[in-house]
Amino acid sequence: MEAQTAFLNDMSKSMFRSFQQICDLNIQLVQTMLEESTLASHHVLSADRQTELFTAASSRAQPATEKLRAYQQHIARLAADSQVELARVTEQHVQNTTRTARALVDEVARTATEETERNIRNQQEAMRNATDPFVRPDGDARGMEGSGDLQRAQMEAGQGAQQAAVQSRPAGTATH
Repeated sequence: MEAQTAFLNDMSKSMFRSFQQICDLNIQLVQTMLEESTLASHHVLSADRQTELFTAASSRAQPATEKLRAYQQHIARLAADSQVELARVTEQHVQNTTRTARALVDEVARTATEETERNIRNQQEAMRNATDPFVRPDGDARGMEGSGDLQRAQMEAGQGAQQAAVQSRPAGTATH
């Protein structure tokens, strides 16, 4: 954010300097044109004959045209200088902005990796808790001690009951 602000400030300064130079050039042109007009008016008013009047008017036309041509050249030069200055400011800030963007991308990637690892650990823990709900996180069994022995005893009792049921059936009875 600071890099963008610095870039915009430098661009604004550069554009303001260019605008100020153009305004100064315009003021200079207007002053020169007013002086020329005043001088031409003075010659026209002081002329006694028509030929002097035309001579005074035509003698002032050529310098005015040259002044306008010089003004155009100054404007073109200022525009080119402004473009060079803006390119310089942009080039200067591109490196800083690129560096800032890289730092931001690295930070986002690091944070995303950490969050992904944290989520994977949480999911693995949830899966462990879902598959064996009687085991505590410290490895001890919850509930009755020796739950594995209890499960084996229940299975053996179930098998023993099935065998007793088979033996107590009358001979010739089919099983399902």
